[in-house]
Amino acid sequence: MLLTNILLFLGGLGMPEIILILLIVILLFGAKKIPELAKGLGKGIREFKDASKDITSEIEKGMEDPKSKN
Repeated sequence: MLLTNILLFLGGLGMPEIILILLIVILLFGAKKIPELAKGLGKGIREFKDASKDITSEIEKGMEDPKSKN
């Protein structure tokens, strides 16, 4: 229910709303701080992807036939 409400809210954003949000972010953080925030966000996303790949490979290794390892 909550996820549906969030998705409906995001679906209703138009270009003027997005521009307004970006202007508020620039005013709050400043133009110099935004690249640092984006860099930190990018690192976090990369770490999440790496962790998910590791988990996926471990699950796939565990599902392999034990006889083929010998």
